[in-house]
Amino acid sequence: MEDFLKKAELLDEQARQVIKDVRLMESWQSVGATLNMVGSFAMGLMMNHRDIDCHVYTDPFSLPDSFLAVSKIAENPRIRSVNYINLLDAEDKCLEWHAVYEAPDGETWKIDMIHILVDSVFDGHFEKVAQRVSQALTQEARLAVLSIKDAMPEDQNVMGIEIYQAVIQDGVRDIRAFLEWKARRPEAAGIITWMP
Repeated sequence: MEDFLKKAELLDEQARQVIKDVRLMESWQSVGATLNMVGSFAMGLMMNHRDIDCHVYTDPFSLPDSFLAVSKIAENPRIRSVNYINLLDAEDKCLEWHAVYEAPDGETWKIDMIHILVDSVFDGHFEKVAQRVSQALTQEARLAVLSIKDAMPEDQNVMGIEIYQAVIQDGVRDIRAFLEWKARRPEAAGIITWMP
């Protein structure tokens, strides 16, 4: 079990290096944005997926500023691609930026930057989820989450929030029990808003 914690710590260190290398914080702050980490990185629960998730807020919102901040990140030669999705007129009220970073060791990292309008229903929501999950995790639950993530078959389409819910709410402690838990539930569609 200590191996899971060491792996999570190593991934956390590597993620911090990616953030520093691409000047993630500085690039967004240069357009007056506030950037909050969310997801598994924010909770110290990264295992097999190298994803850095952050939510970005500016007031007032500026589409050109969003492009400007991301263009600064894209100047880094290790950024291999950037994808943009405009959901400003959807319930999300956001721009999604998805960058792919290739580390010196050849590993690929995804950097998801969600630029959210302040009147979005998701304004601050996932920051609260990260905080509440972190507070609810005992050491036993943290190890359960990491072990389930580590054992997850590649062909399974599972969101981290599903694992957190199974472990925290329903006491699931291993991959077999998690897959049974998931099989009994309707397929998740869209954004899962559960929080402890």
